[in-house]
Amino acid sequence: MKKKTQPSATSKLHSRSKHHGRYDFNVLVEHSKELKPFVKPNKYGNLSIDFFNPNAVRVLNTALLKYHYNIDYWDIPTQHLCPPIPGRADYIHYIADLIEDTSFNTSIKALDIGTGANCIYPLIGNKTYGWQFIGSDIDKNAIACAKVIISKNALENDIAVRLQENKALKLKGILKPDEQIDFVICNPPFHASAEDAKKATMRKLKNLKGKDTKKLVLNFSGQHNELWCKGGEVRFIKDLIFESRHFAKQCQWFTTLVSKASNLESIYKHLETVNASKVKTIKMGQGQKISRIVAWCFAPIQ
Repeated sequence: MKKKTQPSATSKLHSRSKHHGRYDFNVLVEHSKELKPFVKPNKYGNLSIDFFNPNAVRVLNTALLKYHYNIDYWDIPTQHLCPPIPGRADYIHYIADLIEDTSFNTSIKALDIGTGANCIYPLIGNKTYGWQFIGSDIDKNAIACAKVIISKNALENDIAVRLQENKALKLKGILKPDEQIDFVICNPPFHASAEDAKKATMRKLKNLKGKDTKKLVLNFSGQHNELWCKGGEVRFIKDLIFESRHFAKQCQWFTTLVSKASNLESIYKHLETVNASKVKTIKMGQGQKISRIVAWCFAPIQ
């Protein structure tokens, strides 16, 4: 019987990404022995993991962070969001392009809204570009977990995490009155309700497996505030936009991921309302998924 040939990997990742092509599991296992039990030949005879197994995905992330970014310790509770590393790194690379073209600062400081227990954007941004970060979250447990990751990697001088006690706010209560940052990044909750999040996950599993599945298994995990919020991403981003105008003198660029292209029209209208002086939309692609970053500022960029 003729051996099945695995389709070649098509990459739409940023040119500076460390994640082009397929994962080299032999190399990853060398750097993270915990990954070895999860690595087996797939139906094409190539080494892989079961991407529907949350534990396998979490350990893969640990290996990727250790090998590519020199993160010696990374672990999160099973109920928290386990992010796909290539896509998170891409956001960082595109922001690097943005600030390289518009910023004269040599020491870059940023705020990651909703950093989560994984603290992934600050880790990748610091290890790749040497940026300093503030990470914020509304979840005390997420903050505690992020602090452990920061401490065990000796990054206390580069990454700070702060609890947002008012869930309605994104910037106030996190940025100090005299604190200056270069940019804000944000990966808002996509969905408007728990039911919407569940339906989207079931569709994703069906598309990946090619058949209906009755059991909901989140291979990326995620708590309710990480996956959904009232009004979904469009409401979350609207609130961020209207709050951002009050911090125009403290931050050069405000940015956010936008998962749904249909939300862009509403977002652009809100940016017009607050008189944003410049708006940019940056397209990103990871595999079959297309996403985009919307960035805006209030002061003219020289």
